[in-house]
Amino acid sequence: MDPVLLVASIMVSATPILLAALGEMVVEKAGVLNLGVEGMMITGAVMGFAVAVGSGSPLLGFAGAALAGAVLSLSFGLLTQYLLSNQVATGLGLTLVGLGLSALIGSSFEGLRAPSLPKLDLPLLGDLPVLGPMLFRHDIMVYVSLALVAAVWAFLKFTRAGLILRAVGENHDSAHALGYRVVHVRLAAIAFGGACAGLGGAYVSLVRVPQWTEGMTAGAGWIALAIVVFASWRAFGVLLGAYLFGGVSVLQLNLQAAGTTVPVELLSMSPYLITIIVLVIISARGVHGAPGSLGRPFHAAA
Repeated sequence: MDPVLLVASIMVSATPILLAALGEMVVEKAGVLNLGVEGMMITGAVMGFAVAVGSGSPLLGFAGAALAGAVLSLSFGLLTQYLLSNQVATGLGLTLVGLGLSALIGSSFEGLRAPSLPKLDLPLLGDLPVLGPMLFRHDIMVYVSLALVAAVWAFLKFTRAGLILRAVGENHDSAHALGYRVVHVRLAAIAFGGACAGLGGAYVSLVRVPQWTEGMTAGAGWIALAIVVFASWRAFGVLLGAYLFGGVSVLQLNLQAAGTTVPVELLSMSPYLITIIVLVIISARGVHGAPGSLGRPFHAAA
């Protein structure tokens, strides 16, 4: 396997999961557990594809996907933050809604191809030997995902708004007593998480596989949820986890193409199996860094 091509493939493979996991990390930092990432990703995938095919612009497709993911996530936010429905059950319902909605919308787009994002050939950097084709000849969304990691890290660590969001996630009662609008902060985080999940889904349908196939996210949303725990709710940990999973996915595809004697079914399940094993090890050692109010409903009268 060509190491240059391998690293470049890992960056592409990891991007949709990185976007979804980063958004979910912000949601959980605000104290909300949204298990509907898979539903938002598949909705973003079909809406991004539909908008891109209709407009001829993949960038408009990504914008439509982000909007669709944010709107779907806000329905979860209204149910859990205002009507105080159970976050776990509502998130699972959101996934089912997203899967059904995407199948309905996508039925008329099967067999079509969407315009894909062109790869950027960065001046000077793209001409570097080895590093050029490895790191500097990707589409713009790869670099957007990396920039978002740095932006989210800086936002949570250095800004007042980030401090408020973390305070709400750690102890929403104390944050409310200090005068912060807990529900508004959480709704903003939920909308951001949905938009990121929508972008991740659109990346699958517009870049990785520029066509629509029902269920094409194939559990990526669940992997994103696992990566947040693996990363201990840290932005650069999310980056590492997404790229590790992307590496395992690319490796198993290359092994299949090379005709290895390992059964194809075992290779296909290996990324998910490794994720489960990592989570079991983390659970055995104890989970650190989880926000104190994660998953707990907020009662304004408290």
